[in-house]
Amino acid sequence: MNHDLLLPLLLTLGAGLATGIGSALAFLARHTNKRLLSFSLGLSGGVMIYVSFVELLRQADTTLAAEWGARNASLICAASFFAGILLIGIIDRLVPSFENPHEARAVEELNDAPRNPRLMRMGLLTALAIGIHNFPEGIATFAAAMDDTALGVAIAVAIAIHNIPEGIAVSIPIYYATGNRRKAFLLSLLSGLAEPVGAVLAWALLAPFMSPTLMGCLLAGVAGIMVFISIDELLPAAREYGEAHTSIYGVVAGMAVMAASLILLA
Repeated sequence: MNHDLLLPLLLTLGAGLATGIGSALAFLARHTNKRLLSFSLGLSGGVMIYVSFVELLRQADTTLAAEWGARNASLICAASFFAGILLIGIIDRLVPSFENPHEARAVEELNDAPRNPRLMRMGLLTALAIGIHNFPEGIATFAAAMDDTALGVAIAVAIAIHNIPEGIAVSIPIYYATGNRRKAFLLSLLSGLAEPVGAVLAWALLAPFMSPTLMGCLLAGVAGIMVFISIDELLPAAREYGEAHTSIYGVVAGMAVMAASLILLA
């Protein structure tokens, strides 16, 4: 494999497999640390929002301006940003509303309910829903890492944090249904593999047509995807864990860490 593709693929794979971390935590932890989880989700959202507006859109505009001029670049950049939001919004609408893959779940739930085989369907639908959501997230991580390794690492870490509670959301109903920890863990892990699969498929389709213009559009589209994920998933989930102020502190901390990183790596 081309060395230039290996690191972005590994980063995308690592971010996706973080669903397995969530599943493992559900089985190993006795209590949910709501404050830490709320702060972490806020941190992830802060990183994504800051890097989208400050770095990705700036890079996209600079790349497009070299090809199209400043005014046209701004128009193309804005259109690509909202196209990214539209893409993830359509995907979000395709997921059945009665199966919320981002519902806050606590590890205590594993001991609070009897086995219920009917919950298997819920667990499988949740895994499928998360897998669908993870496709554009994989593209976001991969595209950012292709353009800037340091940026790709930051986004991969943010998405990995975001995937941890998703792993819990998949594993709990499947464990309720089967009583099988191994099956619950593997299905949770499998839902995260959609990220590298999505990245590889997207790159296979786009690589023959790759150009500065397409890369600029892709970066702006990725920014739109990440802003939507932050507003629609991360911040509401952080507040659902009952630590509203803690989640805001996490957002500010995420932005500050990302700002410091970009300054130091500049």
